[in-house]
Amino acid sequence: MGLLDILLGRTKPAAPDLDQLFALPSAAVTLEAAAGFTPTGQGAVCFATVEGAAFEQTHREVQALLDADTERTGPPVRLLRDDHGYSWLVSQRAPDELSLLVNDLHAVNSAMEVNGFGPQLLCSLAGFENPDGRPLALVYLYKRGTFYPFAPLPERGQRRDSPLELQVRAALADDLRIEPDLSRWFPVWGAPAL
Repeated sequence: MGLLDILLGRTKPAAPDLDQLFALPSAAVTLEAAAGFTPTGQGAVCFATVEGAAFEQTHREVQALLDADTERTGPPVRLLRDDHGYSWLVSQRAPDELSLLVNDLHAVNSAMEVNGFGPQLLCSLAGFENPDGRPLALVYLYKRGTFYPFAPLPERGQRRDSPLELQVRAALADDLRIEPDLSRWFPVWGAPAL
């Protein structure tokens, strides 16, 4: 960053730090103690839809890598497209296998990055729920290297529980690198892992 950037108030964008994903299992313990939310075993990586042979090859490699896990239970990794035109690679594990789910999310992000698709990566998320079945996601912003909570209100259309999100932010401040700019806490309506 140069002197002119400093004088004009320009900042350098934060670099992705995929290793931040490995903090999720310890954050899950804090989240359960503070708010009663436990992992669902579902997670997903969202990226801008890419067409072409190079992406198809990367997708096949990622799917083969994750499906090669002989201890995997449940459905295989799947690729979905949402109503907004984004693609989601979805992984499902047992609820007590959050560490394995995080490994899956990290592997997908890393493979996309290594194969030149890093700019298309948007976010990754891990699903949680409370004993009443209320959903919550911890969303990792790839381009910022930070997390934020997303708590949609069930059966209320596209509304979110902002007080719960702020409660989760406070509870996890020591466990995760929380995104400080609330305007970047984008809703992920219809995310397949919620």
